Amino acid sequence: MLAVESIETYYGQSHILQGVSLEVETGEAVALLGRNGAGKTTTMRSIMGLTPPRRGTIRLDGAVISGRPAFAIARLGVAYVPSGRRIFSGLSVRQNLLLAEGSARNKPQGGWTLDRVFDMFPKLRELETRAAGFLSGGEQQMLKLARALLGNPKLLLLDEPTEGLAPVVVKELGIWIERLKAERLTILLSEQNAPFALRLADRGYILEKGRIRHSAAAAGMAESPEIRAYLGIASKPAA
Repeated sequence: MLAVESIETYYGQSHILQGVSLEVETGEAVALLGRNGAGKTTTMRSIMGLTPPRRGTIRLDGAVISGRPAFAIARLGVAYVPSGRRIFSGLSVRQNLLLAEGSARNKPQGGWTLDRVFDMFPKLRELETRAAGFLSGGEQQMLKLARALLGNPKLLLLDEPTEGLAPVVVKELGIWIERLKAERLTILLSEQNAPFALRLADRGYILEKGRIRHSAAAAGMAESPEIRAYLGIASKPAA
């Protein structure tokens, strides 16, 4: 579904992505791993058209999307859930969701509706009249994910979704992502929390200083002592 081919992305004169290539097949969950500053968020922003690459090509279902504006890429079925608290804090939960539902152009039969996201996230139904700025970090992450789903995407870009969340909320987030995987939604997941990402992903890429350094099946990456050490994953206890 997604093919990123040798993209070069800059912030001003700073050369951030240096020939990054990766693929995500339909129905896959793929993890993009790396340390802080490796270029994970820039990769996501490049795909979404927010920081367009100067060179290289990005394709969605075979069609070139690099060079298109972000709104056009969103209309093709790509949803981006950025890191941080990117919500309309002065609007209620329901108003945030209604904005997303109203702007959605892809409304397939059986797709995501307001009632359906409330069924998946019952806490949001309880909080629907509360101003979004008064939600906890976990509740805001829930709102961002629900808002993205209302666009009925075929590709979901999740950028550092566990950042700043309590362990109990991270566990719940994993359950939500597993449910989306079960529905065959295609997911690209950028994370510093490697154990979380590798548990959910089918495959993974390691990004280092703007270059892909390694790619493999997620299970193999999780078992590799060298990769575990690089990613800072604690060694497994001896049997």
